[in-house]
Amino acid sequence: MLQSLLIFILAAFLELGGGYLVWLWLKEDKSFLLGLGGLIALGLYGIVATWQAQDFGRVYAAYGGIFIVFSILWAMKFDNFKPDIWDIIGGSLALLGICIMMYMPRE
Repeated sequence: MLQSLLIFILAAFLELGGGYLVWLWLKEDKSFLLGLGGLIALGLYGIVATWQAQDFGRVYAAYGGIFIVFSILWAMKFDNFKPDIWDIIGGSLALLGICIMMYMPRE
């Protein structure tokens, strides 16, 4: 379980970080090298996601919940976003959904 959570966190960092660098390049006229770094990170995200032991569909569905929570944390760090109670409840429900999908016993 810990290994799959670490893979999810690494994938989220690569996807959000890569997307953020591309955003800076295209939307805020930053260096092409930032954009290139972002494109590389996005490509690595696709590779890291394959390290999960579960089926593709389940992994990507559960990753959606990780992405929600990591996006809130990213916005707090880089955009001075202050989550309200509904953001916190929504993120918590997403985490609960991940745990149910990925870690509940199967028949």
